[in-house]
This record gives sequence, C-alpha cells and structure tokens, in this order.
Amino acid sequence: MADFVVIGGGIGGLVLARRLALNGATVTLVEASDRLGGSVSRHEVAGIVLDAGAESFATRGGTVAALATSLGLGEDLVEPNPDGGWVQPVDRPAFRLPELSLLGIPGAPLARDVIAVIGVRAALRAFADTVLPATYGTKAETVGELVRRRMGDAVVEQLVTPIVRGVYTQSPDELLLTKAAPELRNRMARLGSLAGAVRALRGGSARAGSAVGGIRGGVARLVDALAAELDRFGVEIHLNTRVDSFDEHRAIAGGQRLDGRVIVAAPGMLGDSDPGRRVVLATLVVDVPALDAAPRGTGVLVAPGAPGIHAKALTHASAKWDWVREAAGGRHVLRLSYDDDRDDLAEIARADAEALTGVAIPASAVLGFDRVAWYRPTTHSHTPDGILAVGETIAGTGLAAIIAQAEETASQLALRP
Repeated sequence: MADFVVIGGGIGGLVLARRLALNGATVTLVEASDRLGGSVSRHEVAGIVLDAGAESFATRGGTVAALATSLGLGEDLVEPNPDGGWVQPVDRPAFRLPELSLLGIPGAPLARDVIAVIGVRAALRAFADTVLPATYGTKAETVGELVRRRMGDAVVEQLVTPIVRGVYTQSPDELLLTKAAPELRNRMARLGSLAGAVRALRGGSARAGSAVGGIRGGVARLVDALAAELDRFGVEIHLNTRVDSFDEHRAIAGGQRLDGRVIVAAPGMLGDSDPGRRVVLATLVVDVPALDAAPRGTGVLVAPGAPGIHAKALTHASAKWDWVREAAGGRHVLRLSYDDDRDDLAEIARADAEALTGVAIPASAVLGFDRVAWYRPTTHSHTPDGILAVGETIAGTGLAAIIAQAEETASQLALRP
C-alpha cells in the first residue's frame, strides 16, 4: 500500500508525485499511455529534435524556472529573441504586436504602435480607461468582459482576441481572469487603471511576448528530469495501465487494486464526457534563405476569420530560440497550430506559412513535416467530494499554472494528518 496513488503522468502528475516523494511519502503513479509527460513531448523533424507540444512557459512567479533549477536544468534556461511577434488581422496587413502590452491589452493606449492597429478613435476610447473609477470592471470574470468595460470593443476584437485565441484556444469572453492574469484586477484597483496594471505586470518596457522562457534542448527535458527523480525516489510507475474505477482511498487499474489516497492528474477522469478542444500542431522544416531576416519576428497570431488562412498561429521557432536555430543549421523551423486535422495538412501548413510570413515557400523547399494532436481539456472549478485533482483540468492552460497548482496541492497534503 502506498500513501498516495496519482492517476495520470502528465506534467501535473509528475510534479505532484515528485513533491510528495520529497516530503517522504510513498507514491504509485498510473499512466494509461506508453510514456510520461502528456502533451509535453518531443519529435524529430528532418533530423532536428524539437518540442512536439509546449515549447515555452510563462515566467511570471518564477514557478517553472524554480522547478527546472531544482532538477539541474537551471543553466539551460533561455529567453526568446526579444524581437517579438506579429498579428494577422482580418481586414488589413499583418502588424507588429504593440511593444507594451499583456494579452494584447495596451499599457500605453495612445502609443503609435497601438494607434496603427486600432485607429485614433478606438485608441482614445481605450485611453478613457485612465479616467474611469479604479473599481469599474473589477467584478468582471473574463478577460473580454474586463477589457470591454475599461477600453472598449476594438481593443478586444483587434488586439486581445488574436492573442488569446492563439495562446489559450479560447475567446477572451471565455477566458477567466483567474486563469490568465490573476493579478490584473487587484493591480488595476490599486493603480487606478487597466493600462497602469499592464505596465506594472509587464515591467515597464519589455516587448510583448518576452514574458516567456524556454529550456535549451526543449521543454520536454522537464519530463526526462522529473522521471529520473521519480525513479531515484522509488516511485512505482505503471505505464500502459488504464484506471477502471477509483474512489478517495483506492484505484482499480489493470486488474490490480492500488490502495492509497487518490489524486487525479488525468483529463477525462472527473466524470466529464467532453474531451475538450482539439489542438493540432503542424511543424515544417524548410530551406528558405529569405526567412533569415525573420520578417514576422518570432511568429504571428491570427485573428479569427482572416481570409485564406486556416492556422490560428505561427511560431518561427528558429527565429525565436537560438538553440533551435543552431540545431537547424541554416534551415528554418515553423510551427503552426490548428483547431482540426486534415489529410492535406502539410500543404495547408505550407500555404499558411507562406501567407503569414510573406515569403515564398515552394513545396520543394519543405524538407520535413510532422503533425501532433491532443485535446486541451475543459477546465473544472471543482471536483467530486473527497477527490483531489491537479493538472490542466483544474489549473488551466500553461506550464506555470499547472506546476504551481500541483506544488500547492502537495503542500496542502503535507499539512494534513
């Protein structure tokens, strides 16, 4: 009998199991697939080993960096190219993201790079945020609701929506502030404006998109390091083992009864038949010297309905990360995300990459292609009585949120008798 049984070997489950073991508990971990890590994985495209899922993490709070450092990866923490990204709107050419912004929310509404996108009238409406009562909008629950109240519809539709959709696979009106920017309302109430809160959270002048970090060699190295730690601590791991049933004190998995306090770290185990939103990642490796100039910086976020483009976002990975550029050896790595899969995805991705970068990418220049698909689970605000849960289902999207919630859950369990 173990002290704890963790169902699910994604990042949340791995972090939780490690922290429980560090606290002196015995742990059994059960994973239905043949590998650990969940959507954090790697693949090889045209001979280059790359992240197949998450390739970066939010640096706010320092949670992911602290974990990486404790796993011996501190010297391999890296920052992206500070050049930043672009947005492809519906009705005009692509534009560079405003330099001072958070989730597309401008920290300086009358800045030239904001006016260039939304126009003078909409920028003046956004600037009205600075004279509204500090408490106006503080009861908003979603990013969209807060920004509409403080800065108007144009900021939401033209700046915030492409970014939120590309990063979170949700609209701003669906994305909870508690998941995406938990400090935003309190900072706004204290500083008097939403723009002021953005400036405070962005640190003043850092270019939009730079509040993320990565790991040299790929974020998937976190999974390798966590797995090694679990092995060192004697955590019993069952791969290819599906859980048939469970309650607070035991799980039946692979015909075995596993006794111990059960914590769910796998989507789909909380009684929800909705698998969530499908995410498809298409990765291209191309030989196109014209991309050396990184014409769209580190990538492009796409507004819904942009004509002729199927992708939600493009990341120019070899422009964003020095380690990818070095591994690519003069070639370019482009990652495009989609809501669904198609047999002709390779050609769709090539055409989208060509349209979004403004650079001709003939089929003959495509040296490698791969697709990876997963489901981003529906987020729950609560779990069945007596059942604890960690992972994206509870914490929301992003490694920083998932890791922080798993660590907090382990700390709470350590305090219980």
